[in-house]
Amino acid sequence: MTDDKQPSGSGRVPSYRISPKDVPIIKKRIHMGEFLNRIAADYDVNPGRIAEIKKGHRFAEIPAAE
Repeated sequence: MTDDKQPSGSGRVPSYRISPKDVPIIKKRIHMGEFLNRIAADYDVNPGRIAEIKKGHRFAEIPAAE
């Protein structure tokens, strides 16, 4: 048996969690017509998280940046 075992679990680093301070810029980018997958890539999150913001399911009370 070798000592080069992978760590238990997936060894995957969790994605970034979008915080309220990120939302105004994300909403501005959505309103400007940027693709959701490109916005998501910049934040290292699933595009579904950006879609939730777009639809108002998350952070609905936070306005877009000017």
